[in-house]
Amino acid sequence: MADDYLVRIGKLIRDARQHRGWTQAQLAEALGTSQSAVNRIERGNQNISLEMIARIGEALDSEIVSLGYAGPMHLRVVGGRRLSGSIDVKTSKNACVALLCASLLNDGRTVLRRVARIEEVYRLLEVLNSIGVRTRWINDGVDLEIAPPADLDMAAIDATAARRTRSIIMFLGPLLHRMDRFKLPYAGGCDLGTRTIEPHMIALRRFGLDIAATEGLYHAQVERDVSPDRPIVLTERGDTVTENALLAAARHDGRTVIRNASSNYMVQDLCFFLEALGVKVEGIGTTTLTVHGVPHIDVDVDYSPSEDPVEAMSLVAAAVVTESELTVKRVPIEFLEIELAVLEEMGLDHDRSAEYVADNGRTRLVDLTVRPSKLEAPIDKIHPMPFPGLNIDNVPFFAAIAASAQGKTLIHDWVYDNRAIYLTDLNRLGGRLQLLDPHRVLVEGPTRWRAAEMMCPPALRPAVVVLLAMMAAEGTSVLRNVYVINRGYEDLAERLNSVGAQIETFRDI
Repeated sequence: MADDYLVRIGKLIRDARQHRGWTQAQLAEALGTSQSAVNRIERGNQNISLEMIARIGEALDSEIVSLGYAGPMHLRVVGGRRLSGSIDVKTSKNACVALLCASLLNDGRTVLRRVARIEEVYRLLEVLNSIGVRTRWINDGVDLEIAPPADLDMAAIDATAARRTRSIIMFLGPLLHRMDRFKLPYAGGCDLGTRTIEPHMIALRRFGLDIAATEGLYHAQVERDVSPDRPIVLTERGDTVTENALLAAARHDGRTVIRNASSNYMVQDLCFFLEALGVKVEGIGTTTLTVHGVPHIDVDVDYSPSEDPVEAMSLVAAAVVTESELTVKRVPIEFLEIELAVLEEMGLDHDRSAEYVADNGRTRLVDLTVRPSKLEAPIDKIHPMPFPGLNIDNVPFFAAIAASAQGKTLIHDWVYDNRAIYLTDLNRLGGRLQLLDPHRVLVEGPTRWRAAEMMCPPALRPAVVVLLAMMAAEGTSVLRNVYVINRGYEDLAERLNSVGAQIETFRDI
């Protein structure tokens, strides 16, 4: 950018900031940067990317600085490059969103350490802020402080933000303790086919919650004289269903037994957080949880969610498809053991360090080094199972891995209606994937990947799989409208670039 252009942009930013009544320090906090950096930007003394201009425009809610934000974000990928070095796994997306919802249980101050700065978190923060919860990024934008008001203003809820995240469904459990009647917008998120909330309702009705769904809203009403008189048996061993039941049980005055519970990573992190709030939870890591509820919670709590096993699997897959040697650090090994066992069967050459403990004091981590390997298709099909089986969200990465292996691999994604269909987008990049039905795809490898320009699939994990294939393909590819990737990954392109990828972020202006 020319210097005069930087000066003009800086003046626009300064005027927009002052119009909102913010200091430079407040804008810096919203951006996760320093006041001195904001000062340099406003004086035109610092180069500024279109992405940063877009973030500033979003923070200030100003059309004046929406340059570069007029269109969606895209990625330009120069593929065929080998990765090297090491990369850290970020904290768990799914744990962070569950803990944001769980913060509504606490009347005190909640601090969450190293929260993933992703779109899913931003949408939940917009919802929380709109109903009166005060949130702020602290410690140079690394940690998040949350302080709920005495009374939530549900009438002011940001419906647009709420509809862009399925995580909003986990407000039901905490809110039933705070008010007798409330409304929530329908849950959104990835386009993965029809997903009913009935399993949530089967669990939450036992706490007196009744919901009528009309005109895009859940109308909730709570009967205070209803409480569980026998164990709650979940009809689906789902993660968010289990979390909602836990959130409802946490402030229920008494003992609640939850059976057929998920024992997955985000559920365990939520249990650890509830224990930090003073709620006793027995059976963590099993399918039967016993919760000793605390009717009133008012504590100052500091908690560090663990690392994301699905992101770790993404990075392992990136190394596999690009035939690279890469060390993935801070891998939550307990939640990747089945995946690694399958990869070992396929011929993956890798080492793992001795185990060490995550910042939450409970989750086991390792550093995992992956090396170029000649892979063979597995004998058995790839299919997900509830933990401790192969993680549902890790199934799509095996499509790219299987495409790099010799032979045919059957992938059976039985959970979601549409996700296997999205995996056939890899055919645009040279893959040979045959869709057998909406849940099964046959992958034939090895693949000679080729560059292409295409739209991002509307589901998070298939979108990242397409990006990984582009990294393996010789030439320049373009992946358009990558909002869905930003929902679940923090600075993914930049972090992959740090280990040798060549990915450029750009927008249509």
